[in-house]
Amino acid sequence: MRTSAAGSNAGGFTLLELLVVISIMALATAGVSFAIRDSSDTQLEREGQRLAALFESARAQSRASGIAVRWHTLTEGGFRFEGVPQDALPGQWLSADTQVRGTASVVLGPEPIIGRQSVELASISQPGRSLRLATDGLRPFTVQSSTP
Repeated sequence: MRTSAAGSNAGGFTLLELLVVISIMALATAGVSFAIRDSSDTQLEREGQRLAALFESARAQSRASGIAVRWHTLTEGGFRFEGVPQDALPGQWLSADTQVRGTASVVLGPEPIIGRQSVELASISQPGRSLRLATDGLRPFTVQSSTP
């Protein structure tokens, strides 16, 4: 009978052990969430992919309507598409850390062939980091890493 009584006490976890395990899991989860946060590299890449998609959307709208669409940056940190309805396309960057280097004007149609064009995006917080959106006039805009 002694063995059965001793065996029943040793069969589970104490409340203290469970709390320690839960605390360790909470700390690990917090560490992972901080590690996964967007860096400015990721934000700049996302801005480049988004702008390339917006260019292609504006290009399609231009071809469908027959009206020329022009994209250019604004001095207050945004951009504008001229030739499309006012709120048809966004006009702000996802991150205030994004800027455009050099000439910031792109013609997106209405002709199917638009000519070679490119835009260089840069990060304000990391001046050495930039991306280039470019097209040869036939293919869609692509995002390429640009090294200074």
